[in-house]
Parts: sequence; structure tokens; C-alpha cells
Amino acid sequence: MSRKCDLTGKKSMMGHRISHAHNVSKVRLLPNVQKKRIYIPSLKKFIRMKVSTSALKTLDKLGIEEFLKKIS
Repeated sequence: MSRKCDLTGKKSMMGHRISHAHNVSKVRLLPNVQKKRIYIPSLKKFIRMKVSTSALKTLDKLGIEEFLKKIS
């Protein structure tokens, strides 16, 4: 499963883990992506999406249709 948000496009990043002795090793920073069923009132049906938790909070606040207007 690819860790990418279907709505925002948020995906994994590369970074560094730095020890106390300042040894540097590469690390993948994964987004918090959840599989959710989202109801679309205009279509009167549910769709299943992989959505980041930050996008879920915005969906709860605005609703799916306003959210899609905002990001496009």
C-alpha cells in the first residue's frame, strides 16, 4: 500500500536520524494515512479513500464538497 493521501497528495519524506554522537542515518518519515469511507451527499453514496488525518480534520470542519473546492 502506498502511503499517499488521495485528497492532499501528502506522501512520505526523507530525513535524517541523528544520534547523540551525531551519527547520521537516513530515515523515511511516513504520513499518518487512514482508509476511510467518506459520504458524498451530491452522489448519495460512500467512497473508500486513503486520507491523511490532517485532511480528515479539515473534512469534518468543512465537508467534502467545500474541501474539494478549496484544494482545486
